[in-house]
Amino acid sequence: MENQTTVYMLLLVGLSDLPSLQLPLFLVFLLIYLITLTGNLLILLLIFTDSHLHTPMYFFLGTLACLDMSYSSVTVPRMLFDLLRERRIISLPACITQFYFFLFFALSEMALLAVMSYDRYNAICHPLHYMQIMSWKVCVQLILIVFVFSAVCSLVHTLFLAKLTFCRSEALQNFFCDLPQLLQISCSDTFINVLLIFVLGIIFGLGILTVTFFPYIVILTTILKISSKTTRSKAFSTCSSHLTVVSIFYTTICFNYFRSNTNDHFAEDKVSSVFYTILTPFLNPLIYSLRNQELKISLRKTLQTLQIKNYSD
Repeated sequence: MENQTTVYMLLLVGLSDLPSLQLPLFLVFLLIYLITLTGNLLILLLIFTDSHLHTPMYFFLGTLACLDMSYSSVTVPRMLFDLLRERRIISLPACITQFYFFLFFALSEMALLAVMSYDRYNAICHPLHYMQIMSWKVCVQLILIVFVFSAVCSLVHTLFLAKLTFCRSEALQNFFCDLPQLLQISCSDTFINVLLIFVLGIIFGLGILTVTFFPYIVILTTILKISSKTTRSKAFSTCSSHLTVVSIFYTTICFNYFRSNTNDHFAEDKVSSVFYTILTPFLNPLIYSLRNQELKISLRKTLQTLQIKNYSD
């Protein structure tokens, strides 16, 4: 065996090596991050302040907004900091910690999207019994199950990742610590780690994917039977928003995790990582707010109230 020195500091490649692009990229992604936080905070504010939005659907949407803010905050601030310096070094414990929280929030979002599909199924297919099926107790229990499931899966991946040795001088081909790129630079046998990705991905990923998409077969059949055009349009609007978010999220996740890890995919890895770590949390509030009539009405009322207060002052 070759004599190799174990490393405890990792080098991140970042988004770009070109100095001329560092500042423009910093400004663009800072703006996206601030809009992400503002959009999700606005959704939370509307849900908290408008009593008409105190329903299971908006409870889950508020949870999604919290996850989106947390999800992007795990990676974006560090990425912005790295764009302002030449050498992007991160300690191994910090890297593994970042990966744990990133995976926890990503899995939580996947599971929550499945719960939101189940909620829409009950709302459209069983409207008369909806509030009995989706009681507040059930909603809280579902969220707790989501978080416990995500914490356990993330912990399993993280514990097996922590057992690996990193002794190569190669840079991590990403702007944050993600599992595929970490496995590429490890000098340990990563067979168990790769096996875990596929086994847990197939068992839990396909299970979540089935729960997410299967209800829509019944939902679409039910919507087409609705005689009222207004009710049908409202149902389609809610479902299309959810399906758009799910499609973007799953497409980019699967592109990064379930394909061959060859060395000529670095640019594609970065693009897909940007999509599911930065752009998805940015797009979610825009998709839901632009296609959700109740949120738009609530926002309009809030703005009118603020205008009246300003005039009265």
